[in-house]
Amino acid sequence: MTVLRDVELWRRLGLYLLLFGIAGTTTELIFLEHMEDRLQWTPVVLLGLGFLVGASVTFRPTRALVTGLRALMALYLPVGALGIFLHLKSNVEFELEMRPSMAGLELVMESLKGAMPALAPGTMAQLGLLGLLVCFRHPALSAPAPESRHPRTQET
Repeated sequence: MTVLRDVELWRRLGLYLLLFGIAGTTTELIFLEHMEDRLQWTPVVLLGLGFLVGASVTFRPTRALVTGLRALMALYLPVGALGIFLHLKSNVEFELEMRPSMAGLELVMESLKGAMPALAPGTMAQLGLLGLLVCFRHPALSAPAPESRHPRTQET
């Protein structure tokens, strides 16, 4: 079936794009020394795990690996949202320290343009959505489960 081949080709290309995005984002976080505290380590660790599990799915797409990748990608979404919140909070605090009278739209705009890239953690969410798309209706998820150690005996 041509359609099935096309779907699997796009799934594989999406997985390669996911791995490329994870590698680039991880590299950038390392270069930026985004490791001052435990919260800053969170995206680095999750991205590393995502790369390992994603690469494993590339070579051996089992039900367990695809399920693990799907769970990890779902975790990227709230982590990205938390990162956006923390970056914005840091920028707001900085702006108010510099100009305590700042408020309203001016404070919002200056915070978005602040020293911490306020929307950069959204990359985690984008990667998570791409990973969920790669896992959507993945053939490994509908494959028969591996047989248990004690196979059932058939009654005659």
